[in-house]
Amino acid sequence: MSDVVWRPEDDSKIRPPLQEGQVYRPDILNVIETTLDGLSGELRALSLDIHDHPELKFEEKYAHDAYTAFMEKHDFTVTKNYLLETAWVATYTHGQGGRVLGVNSEMDALPGIGHACGHNLIGISGVAVALAAKAAMERLNIDGKVVLLGTPAEEGGFGKVILYEKGAYDEMDVCLMCHPAPGPRHSISLSGCLAISRITVEYHGHTAHAGLSPWEGQNALDAAVLAYNNVSLLRQQIKPTHRVHGIFEGKDWAPNIIPDHAIMQWLVRAPTTSEMEDTRKRVISCFEAAALASGCKVEITIGSVGNEITQNKALGDELADVVLKRYGAIDYDWGIKSASTDFGNITYLMPGLHPGFSIPTIPDGGNHTTGFTEAARSEVSHDACLVVSKALAAVGMRVLTDETFLQKVKDTFEEDKKLRV
Repeated sequence: MSDVVWRPEDDSKIRPPLQEGQVYRPDILNVIETTLDGLSGELRALSLDIHDHPELKFEEKYAHDAYTAFMEKHDFTVTKNYLLETAWVATYTHGQGGRVLGVNSEMDALPGIGHACGHNLIGISGVAVALAAKAAMERLNIDGKVVLLGTPAEEGGFGKVILYEKGAYDEMDVCLMCHPAPGPRHSISLSGCLAISRITVEYHGHTAHAGLSPWEGQNALDAAVLAYNNVSLLRQQIKPTHRVHGIFEGKDWAPNIIPDHAIMQWLVRAPTTSEMEDTRKRVISCFEAAALASGCKVEITIGSVGNEITQNKALGDELADVVLKRYGAIDYDWGIKSASTDFGNITYLMPGLHPGFSIPTIPDGGNHTTGFTEAARSEVSHDACLVVSKALAAVGMRVLTDETFLQKVKDTFEEDKKLRV
């Protein structure tokens, strides 16, 4: 695998061979490319500014202000604090009627390691797609509307789901965004992601003096340890595409006191929501067995559920056509295939596309590492971000200009819904 993954020392000028043939509306793509090449410096400055000011979920106040000021400067109509305190929306309308292109910009960072998932790149990609679409609509007199939604709290807060429930996506015909990850040089990935369920497990026992009379206690920490070991054994019997992982939490613990309270936070993932739910049942049995064995009481709370990404095939095929003829390679194995995102829920609710794009990373420096934090600010990563943004903008403009194509996108979405189990 190390021979395949794009490394910082690799020559970024070496690109995959391109396919021959014409893309849809070369005049539109020419405007997109010219526009984003001209804005590259501004977009990179914005990306580095966001990267230098990492903020956790629902705390993205600096990012909120930076993005909204940027979009106002580029003549978008901006609504600050849109439905959530750190969410925002920037819109541009040209002409009368037409269709509505939706785009997402993520903002939040991770505890302790900053923008280790590259949301600074995701954020400026959304901006780039919106600016490119606006330029094409103006210069080629294309009717329609662009809605760029600044979405907080992807990292565990399900910000997009909250915004969807509040109506933020209602007028969009489709929604587009992208995500950086390790992968082959100059490759854009149409892989999906895993469905995910969050579970909070709370054990209640009884304190006792750990030396004088431990038999008087029910040890909640023992229950948590048993649960952890139960899950560790279960992993041997679940599919290799499934993931179960968790942590301990507690307070007022001391080695001479039998702990009467312990909390665990768990995540269960699988390729589909249905598979995840099946594995989750088995994981919950592990928690219940630990309570029985330790004599403790257990409270199990199932939190938010994130669906897998359903890449709209019509949108994906159009993206692949543009990428293969103009920019690089397409793969279906990299991206964030074994991670999860709240955009998966959006693709369950409306036509969406969420390609991954490769950036150069060091060994063991993938998403959610300090190595990826550094990778997300490199100039080569910025260039890769602009490439996928150009391709996404081209897809979005086809949505606005080709009624037959949009109907195919909608038909594909309805067909996908029927296949869910």
